[in-house]
This record gives sequence, structure tokens and C-alpha cells, in this order.
Amino acid sequence: MQAIIMAAGKGSRLGKITEGKPKSFAEIKGKKLIEYNLQLLKKYGIEEIFIVTGYCCEAFEKLTENMEGVHLIYNPFYEMMNVLGSFYIGMEALKDDFIYLHADTLCEPAIFEKLVYIASDADAVLPVDYGPCNEEAMKVKTTEENIVQITKEMPVEEAEGEFIGMAAFRRELIPDLKAKTKSLLREKKFSEYFESAVQRLIDEEDYRVKAVPTAGAFWTEIDFMEDYEKAAACIPESLTEIFAE
Repeated sequence: MQAIIMAAGKGSRLGKITEGKPKSFAEIKGKKLIEYNLQLLKKYGIEEIFIVTGYCCEAFEKLTENMEGVHLIYNPFYEMMNVLGSFYIGMEALKDDFIYLHADTLCEPAIFEKLVYIASDADAVLPVDYGPCNEEAMKVKTTEENIVQITKEMPVEEAEGEFIGMAAFRRELIPDLKAKTKSLLREKKFSEYFESAVQRLIDEEDYRVKAVPTAGAFWTEIDFMEDYEKAAACIPESLTEIFAE
């Protein structure tokens, strides 16, 4: 299994915490956000990891220079495109079942295990935090555990829950996922999210994209200071203890 981490962002909304360094270098309990995700991947035996960088790419080069199996892919267009562009830059490296994740998103091992041990009846697994969503959330609708719609544009009153920004995909759908990504960019939809390519897989192909509930387990996407402060206060021992294993 492989992993691809989206880590091109600047994180200017976090102020001094990320001033002059990548967003995922913000620290909680003495560890960088990117280090939590790399350690989780290591814990579950993911040996080939690709990090798509952009802002302050040199910081990632220094961090990972002695990490076996970690490869950096630089996105020179990170300021001009959304996350879909970063995935496009890195997608040619994907040849096997893979985990997709954002470097600024944390989750505890209970959620991560659902990605590593991808359900045998699914082509893709997306953890969903069921419940009320805000306007900024990547909102989802499901039918019998299958995701039928995933978009930020969904009215909050129609959403069943929020996709947390981490997912697992089987190798068999990689060619179609790459094709959908390429099609979106050919249409000059540079502001689209990665989830737009997933939506096209759902609409145009015969894949099962399964939602798995987070079931109250800890996760957070750190975009604003209140996100950072909440994560720093609530991060569970199950996540901090992975560095002691």
C-alpha cells in the first residue's frame, strides 16, 4: 500500500504559528502535524509515501532527508490551483492501493485503521463524521453506506455528515481517478477540490465509494486558530503514544 499526502499549503490563517514555515509544521505536544501522519503511516506498515509540497518545500526536504521510503513531489503551481492540482502533480506515482490524506488533518488510530484495512466490499473508503455541518465542510450524502454526493456546495440542511479529508482507494480505480482529475483540469477547473474527481467516479463509473463512520473518534482539520487550540487541548493519548511505539 502507498500513501499520498497533500502538503503544499501555506497556512496563513494560523498566524504566527506557521509564519515562515509550511502549514503542516505547526506543532502539537512537540510534534509537527506532518510528523503525526508520517508516524501513523509507519505504524501501519505503509512503506512508500509521497508528499506533494509547495510552500517552503525546502523544510520538507530537510525533515525527510533520512526517512526511507518517503518521496517528495514539488507542485510549482500550488498558489494557482486548489488541492486537485496537487493531486494531479503527484498521481502518476500511484500504482497500488493507496491512502490519500491532507497533512493538516489529524485522526486517531481507530479511524486510520479503517483506511489501512479497506473493506473488501468497497473500491474506496471515506471516513465520515455524521452530524450537523458548517458551510465550509466537505459535505456528503449517502445511500446504504455508499456516498452518492460529496461537495462543499451542498446546502447544510441536506448534508448527512462531513468527509474528514482522508481516504483509501483500491489500485483498480486509479486509472479512472487519474482520468477524472485530468478531465477537470482540462476544463480549467483549477479551483476544484480533489473530491470533485471522486464525485465523477461516483457519477460516471461503477465503483462503490463507501462511507465509514468516525463513530466519535477524534479527528480535526486545522485551518484556523480555534481549530489549532481545540486540537492542542483535545488530542488523545492514542495519537501521541504512537511515537513511543
